Amino acid sequence: MSYRLTIVVPVYNEEDNLQRVEKEFLQYFKMATVPCKILFVNDGSKDKSQYYIEEICNRDERFTYISFAQNAGLSAAIKAGFDHTDTPLVGYIDADLQTTPEDFNKLLDEMDDCVLVTGVRADRKDSFVKNMSSKIANGIRRAFTHDGMDDTGCPLKIIQTDYAKRIPMFKGLHRFLPAMILLQNGKIKQVPVRHFPRIAGEAKFGLWNRLLGPLMDCFAYLWMKKKYINYTVEKTSRG
Repeated sequence: MSYRLTIVVPVYNEEDNLQRVEKEFLQYFKMATVPCKILFVNDGSKDKSQYYIEEICNRDERFTYISFAQNAGLSAAIKAGFDHTDTPLVGYIDADLQTTPEDFNKLLDEMDDCVLVTGVRADRKDSFVKNMSSKIANGIRRAFTHDGMDDTGCPLKIIQTDYAKRIPMFKGLHRFLPAMILLQNGKIKQVPVRHFPRIAGEAKFGLWNRLLGPLMDCFAYLWMKKKYINYTVEKTSRG
């Protein structure tokens, strides 16, 4: 099969969610608008996540994995997923499935004229504190980046792979993916997607890394924007 989309699923201590991830994607494969496959990135999990990942991959060749020697963080897991993708498009979804794979079709519908399409979580099913901290953090980030995106923390995105591979990732930069595509002069768009309560496992982000951490990352982004190198090759000696 000629796959068009690789969906990266970062995993950190999600043993209670992985069988549901398998079930949801087996359903999505039947309705996906392009042929796709899954790439688990095990970010140094200390539970039985790796065991379940290998079981899933052994059952179906559309599921693949890479596993870190130790925990490196969400941005590193996403970057590794981008680096190991060999399809024209690369997507991303969290293993907690607070967003649904079905909504990848909504994003794919908008990819014809876009480099990146990201979801916006409609009617979020999180706590008041989590919703407010995310809203404040998004407002601060927009003021720094001017990317026009309302919810860059939404764990549902699709990017053209050649652009994704050129993103210089560092810790926390997963929130700045749309802004980094704009630095490459790529078109971005946001699409409303569904959001669900977390059923199992524990959230990996608290108030600090949801609000204060991203504020510090904004200054890192401004430094990178000033130093960012972008070029277009017009022609070569080989034509």
